[in-house]
Amino acid sequence: MRVLTNEKLIERNTKIGKYTSLAALFILLGGMVASFIWQDNPNAVFLSFGALLFGFILSQIGIYFGNRFGRRPRVDERITTALKGLTKDYTLYHYLTPVNHLLVGPAGVWVIEPYYQRGTITYEKNRWRQKGGGLLLGYLKIFGQESLGRPDLEVQTDLEALQSAFQKALGDNAPSLHAVLVFYDERAELQAENAPHPTLKIDQLKDFLRKRAKENPLPPEQIKLVTNVLPQAAEE
Repeated sequence: MRVLTNEKLIERNTKIGKYTSLAALFILLGGMVASFIWQDNPNAVFLSFGALLFGFILSQIGIYFGNRFGRRPRVDERITTALKGLTKDYTLYHYLTPVNHLLVGPAGVWVIEPYYQRGTITYEKNRWRQKGGGLLLGYLKIFGQESLGRPDLEVQTDLEALQSAFQKALGDNAPSLHAVLVFYDERAELQAENAPHPTLKIDQLKDFLRKRAKENPLPPEQIKLVTNVLPQAAEE
């Protein structure tokens, strides 16, 4: 398997996460200190509240980038490791296409949507839910951006962006696109058999793709057509 990664973007986003988190910490501490120093000043309450709000927003930005680029191993590294052993007919793209993680090969063209949430992940009555985890998980949902959000909307947005790019480059030869949701926290329990897109633990991903390649393989000429319009090397 060939792996192409935009290391420049990863380095930039890692710095964004680091520096925004530090800035948030200083602003929150500054607001707290100011509330004590100027406690007799009626404007101190507004200053403290403003610092709290701005600091919280910055902290969420820092956590967002930190969860995706600051953790070790990084998300892209986890996906690459999980797919290690696929044949040379596969190409894995990290942050080089309209979607963050794209795999092209005999199994088809797959958008890989990674999630780090834990607890019980369910898909019921056309809705995603994250359950369990107790008070700690509830705290993390507020302050750690651990909320599952709307995977259905995220996947749809990515598929539309990628389809548009392929339509412009290949016209009627644009490939069929697929998406798979991958959870890489070992503490995640999945109950999403009826989800609109396959939803797996990360250690199930490689076998899933190998099975798809056997059932409905993408012809080599189609693979070459797709990879020819995608980046051939990581961005410098």
